[in-house]
Amino acid sequence: MCCASSLLVVILLFSMGTSRGRANERDDSGTITQRMIGRIGGVVDQGSRLGKEQKTAMEVAVHDFYLSTRSNISLITRDSYGSSARAASAVLNLVSNKKVQAIIGTLTSSQVELATEIDNTTKAITFISLAPTASYTRPIIQMGSNITVQLQCIADIIRHFPWRKVTVISEQSSLSESCCIITRFMEALRITDSVVEHHCTIPQTAIAEELKNLKTKTNRVFVLIQSSLEFAILLFEEAKKLGMMENGYAWIVPDDVASLLDSVDLTVISSMQGVIGIKNNYIDTSEPFKQFKPKFRHKYISQYPADEEFANPSFFALQAYDATWAAAKAIEKSEKLSSDNIFPHFEGLSGDMTLENGTVRKMETYSIINVVGKSYREIAVWSLNSGFSVEKLEPIYWPGGMQTVPKGWNSTAFLGDKGKVLRIGVPARDVFKQFVRVEYDHIQNTTNVTGFSIHVFEAVVKRLPYELPRVYVPFNAGYYDEMVEQVYHKKNLDAAVGDTNIMAYRYHHTEFSQPYMNSGIVMVVTTESEKSKELWAFMSVFKKEMWFILGAMSMFIGIVIWLIEQPENPDFGGSCIEQLGTMFWFSVTVLFFVQREPLRSNLSRIVLAPWFFVILIVTASFTASLTSILTVSRLRPSIVDIEILKRTNSPVGTNHGSLTIKYMVDVLNFLPENIKLFDSMNDYPGAFEKGDINAAFFVEPHAKAFLTKFCKGYTMAGPIFKLGGLGFVFPRGSPLTHDISEAILKFTESGELQKLENDTFPPDCSSDAINKDQSLGPGPFSGLLYVTTGIATFAFLITTVRRLGKYLQSSSCIQSTSVNRKLWRFALILLTQKFRKWQFPSREEYSISRKCKQVGKTDVEQI
Repeated sequence: MCCASSLLVVILLFSMGTSRGRANERDDSGTITQRMIGRIGGVVDQGSRLGKEQKTAMEVAVHDFYLSTRSNISLITRDSYGSSARAASAVLNLVSNKKVQAIIGTLTSSQVELATEIDNTTKAITFISLAPTASYTRPIIQMGSNITVQLQCIADIIRHFPWRKVTVISEQSSLSESCCIITRFMEALRITDSVVEHHCTIPQTAIAEELKNLKTKTNRVFVLIQSSLEFAILLFEEAKKLGMMENGYAWIVPDDVASLLDSVDLTVISSMQGVIGIKNNYIDTSEPFKQFKPKFRHKYISQYPADEEFANPSFFALQAYDATWAAAKAIEKSEKLSSDNIFPHFEGLSGDMTLENGTVRKMETYSIINVVGKSYREIAVWSLNSGFSVEKLEPIYWPGGMQTVPKGWNSTAFLGDKGKVLRIGVPARDVFKQFVRVEYDHIQNTTNVTGFSIHVFEAVVKRLPYELPRVYVPFNAGYYDEMVEQVYHKKNLDAAVGDTNIMAYRYHHTEFSQPYMNSGIVMVVTTESEKSKELWAFMSVFKKEMWFILGAMSMFIGIVIWLIEQPENPDFGGSCIEQLGTMFWFSVTVLFFVQREPLRSNLSRIVLAPWFFVILIVTASFTASLTSILTVSRLRPSIVDIEILKRTNSPVGTNHGSLTIKYMVDVLNFLPENIKLFDSMNDYPGAFEKGDINAAFFVEPHAKAFLTKFCKGYTMAGPIFKLGGLGFVFPRGSPLTHDISEAILKFTESGELQKLENDTFPPDCSSDAINKDQSLGPGPFSGLLYVTTGIATFAFLITTVRRLGKYLQSSSCIQSTSVNRKLWRFALILLTQKFRKWQFPSREEYSISRKCKQVGKTDVEQI
């Protein structure tokens, strides 16, 4: 490391000495010096299209500045030759020999730091970098595009398509910071649920070899994140030769390439058909741009006549123009430059800019382009804050000319040398043939594989955006765990389809698709008859709430009728106890239409009419429900609690090779000797009848299959112990996992999966015979009850108001009569004292009777 650094320093010092020994440099701006106010240096790769545009734009900027201010800025450019050492040497030459005040170019922090270590005087120079960068490092002012924003744009493009793995390619260059950029790109991809499967840093001399190697990989999505135009041209020419620009491939190029596509000929465009790129967006209709474009073209053609056809400026030329103009303006104001006086706020050809923490900030937007035909077309606009300008991108022509989105991986490479057909294992020893049934035709020497799991997989494959050649391979060398291991080792199987449960320990070897059916450990037991003629069986007809409402309503109706009838109807009269008994008796007898008390008030009849209708409906419902309870055979599970089986050491059964064995021992704590294994679903009924087992444990889908065939006499009981569900098995990292999972979700959301499941496994018919709470509540009768209650309440209020009015009127009469009685008593005493011998008959009762005649006989007697 030290030797390499020393050698680099020697090279730089030698270059400085060579530069000092040269003749006087001419002023590259070509202007006539009037008032020299400063010098600006430029360091670009003048052999590249990017460097040519930057150099030309800087010269145009110096000339325009002179015409605008009559202040002459000397522009001195140096060629970096695409080398960090040459770039650092050029910086030292410009600082030491040319005494420049600012240096503009595609400079990186490492190049500036190297020059600073050699010559401390460079620390006083202001550096403006036009290179895209991911971070700010003093003392450079970063005016290049923010590479982090570009990477986020590319990540959003990838998220828009069903690609979960990409291959990243970058150009090997001493100017690059590929390690940092790759790290940031991985961070940007993290939120898209995609990963970088391969990363290649390729020198120009090894493009063909590296592409051949990448072609053997499964991934077909390539992202070029750091590249010069020249490297990209060679890359796509070679990719076209190798057939990597055909159907199934996807290519994304960065702004470094896409923004320069206007400068390439049709040969290059033809080799890049279907490529997607991000291109820095700028306003090319503004008046300043219209004035700049012809000047740039004239200057560029004069220096590079061979490129006359492609002399239009790109975004990078605008950046170089703006940087030079801003530096010249700052030099004019102050000989001592700093970041503050260069970019306080600047409106240039490339956009509005402000300086923040050493980085020029501007609103970066990118056009998403698609190379097609003789040029390219814009399919969307993207910004960091808003994302894509449209919800759905314009139709894209991919490599090969197809508009179908590439799946992103190559099945041929994935399957290797296995005949280009996906070998899918299916369990040939499956106990439940409803899921997978393997039938051999020995005459025609063919194998027919059917079943619910196969039907689901076939329906899912039809929803894939590509063809999937496949063949089903019956697996006889074991059970589910052994089949999963074969997929892991990729020896004979590329995937597995069947009633395979998703379990955590199986994830150590393989990946699973989205579950297509829920699963859990359940217990199946026999059913037994339930005694229906119990002591209080009739009480189960109605729920408690219904009984309470009937009793309360009956009492309320009785009270209302008594209040209405009592004043006029002698059948409701008598002592308090007699009236109370009559009221309660009427409430009960009216339920059975046997009441003996005649009604005299029409209001009473209005109250009873809806109540009779309620009684009629409730009685009919009661009779029907009670008849069902007493006559229909009721069943219940013979065992409802797993703990009973464990306490009594009862024998239980399950499938041979099933995961339920491990679950019953490790989780449910059954003794292994109490677990009996079966190889056929048809063996369970016989085992139940002989008493060999008292219960069977299945995964929930298998229990449905069992109850579909053996409907009578069996039912599920106890809790369901949840599992991960049934899924399809793929090797770890298989691109099929995501595609199949997405297709399963689409199949499920369409409702077709549920229909297929119901057709294959009809609902458990034994559940109809299992005793359930079928008691009637107030719900079915709520309408009638509301009407009856409303009428009775209204009658109650009317009666109460009437009785209260009569009571108040009677009280007033009694009070008046009481006063008159006192006066007569006083007069009678006086007469008695005077005429003791006389006897006068009392007229008190007579007077009271006449004055209170209207009150009634009963009230007078009370007085």
